[in-house]
Amino acid sequence: MEAELPDARVSQADISETAIGGLAPGDIVVATEIVFRRGDRVRCPAAPVLWHALRRRGLDARLTALDTRSSEEGEAAVLLTTGPFDEGCGVAVAVSDRHLSGLATAREVMRAAAAAGGRRRVLLASPRSFCAGVERAVEIVERVLARNGPPVYVRKQIVHNSHVVRELEQRGVVFVDEVDEIPVGAPVVFSAHGVSPAVRAASTARELEVVDATCPLVTKVHAEARRFAGRGDTLVLIGHPGHEETEGTMGQAPERTVLVQNVADVALLEVADPQRVSYLTQTTLAVDETEEVIRALRARFPALRGPRSDDICYATTNRQNALRAVVDQADVVLVVGSENSSNSQRLVELARRSGTSAHLIDDVAQIEWEWLSGAETVGLTAGASAPASLVDEVVAVLRGLGPVEVVEEPVAREDVGFALPRKVFAHER
Repeated sequence: MEAELPDARVSQADISETAIGGLAPGDIVVATEIVFRRGDRVRCPAAPVLWHALRRRGLDARLTALDTRSSEEGEAAVLLTTGPFDEGCGVAVAVSDRHLSGLATAREVMRAAAAAGGRRRVLLASPRSFCAGVERAVEIVERVLARNGPPVYVRKQIVHNSHVVRELEQRGVVFVDEVDEIPVGAPVVFSAHGVSPAVRAASTARELEVVDATCPLVTKVHAEARRFAGRGDTLVLIGHPGHEETEGTMGQAPERTVLVQNVADVALLEVADPQRVSYLTQTTLAVDETEEVIRALRARFPALRGPRSDDICYATTNRQNALRAVVDQADVVLVVGSENSSNSQRLVELARRSGTSAHLIDDVAQIEWEWLSGAETVGLTAGASAPASLVDEVVAVLRGLGPVEVVEEPVAREDVGFALPRKVFAHER
């Protein structure tokens, strides 16, 4: 295909400006696809990044298809493009002639877009995205929703990902902070992060129909907490304050549990009996940092006891190892995941500790052109609660900026699966 711009061809590094018509007064349109005057139609996969960049600069842009053949209709406008479109990549925005300040801002953003374009490699960390615990939790909610119909209540976010939560909300799932917000006798699903015995007791008092989606690996930690506390130990939990998983684990034996985050916390720790100290960890921590904290605990409390196996879950460990395998080759790392996702945050921190620029993005809307300028190799991964489709969208955006070679070399094979609770099968429609 020889796709031409309306009046001129453009190289990847340049911006072309062409007079067109067809816009509403004061309109700004970012093209999801563009139809050229000769009739060639080209998709613009990177359009969402351009759209959000303009909106962050205060421009009320629309995201839609743009047909440059309607130049005789509507208001005159300037079409800004960067390509090359004949290779299936490029972005385009049309700005009404009346919007002079908008045109100046659009030019700045398009210059950044042009600088972000070019040929590059994408190193896909593998494994990435959903783990077995997340898949199980989401399936539990879907099955309860199919069986009972909406509304179905979930205490806290079922998993820490805004896209998963939003999609379930659209289907009739109601997320609440505490069970006292739920009507008496209604179905409730406990999130994958687990709950304390106090929450279970409150649910029983309200006669709620409880379906427990706690990840089995978190359930294991809860059992260890009760066992350590039951033999009279002070239980040191390594984790992040305020995280749902931490709250659920501390709630197993609150009178015997203390929380530490780092080595500095260990130095200040006071316990009733230094000979009776055990430790547990949140399942989504950074492996190397957690090992430092455990070493500090052993140095202070030589009689320290711990779990029979690592509490940091296989999925967290695998995703960190997968990123380590690619981070040194990358100019920049993009981690797909939500802000409140602990395992996603740890991936960003790991990359930065390795000396590579890294950014956490909920989706392609949060990509900034400046991150990609001069980045010939992009490392790409996703936290265990992020859908794989969001990673595919990032790759599509990068392809929309230039030819892309995708390289993937798995460091581990995940074949873990967790059974669903019997309750989700009972009385299914």
